[in-house]
Amino acid sequence: MKKSNWILIGILVVLGLIIYQTFSGSYNKMVTMNETVESAWSTVETQYQRRTDLYNSVVSTIQGSKEFEQETLTQVIEARSKATGINIDANNLTPEKVQQFQNAQNELSGAFSRLMVSVERYPELQTTQAFRDFQTQIEGTENRINKARNDFNQEVQAYNTYIKRFPSNLMAGMFGFDEKGYFKADAGSENAPEINF
Repeated sequence: MKKSNWILIGILVVLGLIIYQTFSGSYNKMVTMNETVESAWSTVETQYQRRTDLYNSVVSTIQGSKEFEQETLTQVIEARSKATGINIDANNLTPEKVQQFQNAQNELSGAFSRLMVSVERYPELQTTQAFRDFQTQIEGTENRINKARNDFNQEVQAYNTYIKRFPSNLMAGMFGFDEKGYFKADAGSENAPEINF
């Protein structure tokens, strides 16, 4: 073989290795980032489960009070059922699915807030040990949820940015690495609440 053929073969081998390294490195990074997003999602689900468990505990305590308003309690139980009924596969964290999950959790939070306002009219409930335990634990749980959501959003941002950049976007499209959804602020949350005295 001629010397020029060997040079051409050498150049092709080097180019092939460079392309292989670029694409395999990009693919492996997307796999790693996807796993990190799924792990962050698991943490979010765990914190919401913790909150649901706390809600279940206080709902059981309130159900024991015969005088308590059953309509408010029923709304919480229905919202809890809806929120726990929405399970999102970590492989399918589309923006629409994450929004659906968030909406159900917001509905549960709203119903539970109305329940807590109603509880203020029942001092005998407020003095039970289970209710006092709930009050001390729920604030910490809400903080954990916010932290888990923020961590999840950071991982999703890194992942989404990577799969949209060239040349990663070519690999992402070929291998089905799709955009993930974020947790977003509730509509109107940017406005300060009106406080009237």
